[in-house]
Amino acid sequence: MSTTAVRLGRARYGRETLHAEWTKLRTVASTGWLLLGAAALTIAVSAAVDAAAACPAGGCQADPAKLSLTGVQAGQAIVVIIGVLAVSSEYGTGMIRSTLTAMPRRLTVLAAKATIIAGLVLAVSSAAAAASVLAGRLILPGHGFTAAHGYPPLSLSHGPDLRAACGSVLYLALIALLSLGVATAVRETAVATGLVLGLLYVFPVVTSVVGNQHWQRHLEQVGPMTAGLYIQVTVKLRSLPLTPWQGLGVLALWAAGALITGALILRFRDA
Repeated sequence: MSTTAVRLGRARYGRETLHAEWTKLRTVASTGWLLLGAAALTIAVSAAVDAAAACPAGGCQADPAKLSLTGVQAGQAIVVIIGVLAVSSEYGTGMIRSTLTAMPRRLTVLAAKATIIAGLVLAVSSAAAAASVLAGRLILPGHGFTAAHGYPPLSLSHGPDLRAACGSVLYLALIALLSLGVATAVRETAVATGLVLGLLYVFPVVTSVVGNQHWQRHLEQVGPMTAGLYIQVTVKLRSLPLTPWQGLGVLALWAAGALITGALILRFRDA
């Protein structure tokens, strides 16, 4: 068989695997509801934080872009569930055996799941981030965040605001991939969800109780959530332990590590 034929066969197999994974996800009602819930929670929490914020006449030190995207920290919990269920639900029902019988190239199956999940989360979180920024633009000026106080209206045409919004979208996609990798490794829905949520929220808790500033800084640099959310910061960037993109890179490394671990376990362990 020629090299061209082999490549065409692999490409066709990849397309068929993607189509199969897309069909499975879109025919499960919970996927759509969870995606809708993640977007709604992100927007609602962001708007609530905007409404509760205040910048008095004497000025304030708040970051309007970060305030308006606070809901990402709530919405990510549902994104974790979406990423976990993409794999664990098949193990729970035993459907994974049928999947791997029909599509025996396990790494291709995992890559297809990752592609579909990341694409769905990117699409939904893009809408959620845009709506959150719009809510901030409409709400914050009425709470003292005005040009007179040094805060022009939030706008996606403004470089830092655009970076914060787009970075938040990438952040949620990476959270989904991190969850997918962990779920592939441990298989159990409750265990995988607990591990990912613990990984995200334990680092900030530990950092807050550590008295040594040197260790606090290092924990902030390696924590997937704390480092990843630096992408939302638009003021006082020099005070951050990492640059915004470096912080998002830390989360990307966590996601890559989880996916590689999950891929190795999937490759060599019985279904």
